[in-house]
Amino acid sequence: MKAIAYNIKAAEKEWLVLANYKKHDITIIANSLTIDTLSFATGKEALLVFNQDDLTAEMINGLKAIGIKYIATSSSETNHLDLLAAGHAGMKVANVPLLDGNQDPKTRMEQVIKNLDQWSSGKCVGKACCCQNNCGVAKALK
Repeated sequence: MKAIAYNIKAAEKEWLVLANYKKHDITIIANSLTIDTLSFATGKEALLVFNQDDLTAEMINGLKAIGIKYIATSSSETNHLDLLAAGHAGMKVANVPLLDGNQDPKTRMEQVIKNLDQWSSGKCVGKACCCQNNCGVAKALK
């Protein structure tokens, strides 16, 4: 899967590269995701969001227009994402579920890659699902 990661910290970058192990084609950008940097995501299928970058409806519509289908955040929180706008855009969204309170960078990056793995295999991400499509799969697992 072709993905792009914006606003990634050095420790996150290292663990992301190790967790990915060249499975996915990930472009890493140090800049924050803004309207001005949105074009860097052209040709990608997935967006990896780090450090609580805000994704407004305007940003999500811009991402959809350039072909983004998946959004994976490296946090357990999703309040920085407009989930309704992503749902209307038909995008799949995943987070890193809070598991035993363990939110170290290694664990988070492993879950981000696991989410990409599941999507690239055409599968649901299970408990990491934050989609607004009311499929019931994530609800049944939670």
